[in-house]
Amino acid sequence: MKTSIKLSVLILALSSIFTLSTKAQTSTAPASAATRSGVILSVGPDGGVPVGSLHNSYNWNLGGSLQADFPIYNNQLYVTVNAGFDNFFAKTNDVTGLKGSDLQLIPVKAGLKFYPVGNFYIQGEAGASFVTDKNKVGADKSTAFVYAPQIGYQFPLGGKNYLDAGVRFESNTKFVDNGSNNNFFGLRVAYAFGL
Repeated sequence: MKTSIKLSVLILALSSIFTLSTKAQTSTAPASAATRSGVILSVGPDGGVPVGSLHNSYNWNLGGSLQADFPIYNNQLYVTVNAGFDNFFAKTNDVTGLKGSDLQLIPVKAGLKFYPVGNFYIQGEAGASFVTDKNKVGADKSTAFVYAPQIGYQFPLGGKNYLDAGVRFESNTKFVDNGSNNNFFGLRVAYAFGL
């Protein structure tokens, strides 16, 4: 039941992004409002829903991230650098009634961001996730490889300011020997501004 509610919220968020992007393309905003140029910085909250084996121990995650986008081709292709913090909230064990320890990660990623049409983008990043509370969560490793494909839309707010909304699938390799990958679906809504 809880999983279906979380998936419904995620689907609703995705639908909202695509609905807003459709409306944004038909708006009468000045052409200069949608023009990207130069380095773009963004900062904002991240939230997510664990899936797979990570869902067995954690309900959801909340954090934030800072990202820089550097143009490399025609203000359509960017190199991205992203650093953040994610806190995965532990579930209460049904048998013992005890709550586990929250999992805290610091992901550091780099990748590419491509705008095929207007302000709609496709982004892919990879890097490392650092476990800040290794002993509390019983992890064998303090670092894991992370990759995150993402789609999103950058809503012009006027001038060089934007609202950047994206949905991603993020996967971390094993934190425990003989464990499995740690995956979640995430939503990032950030304030972005051009330099």
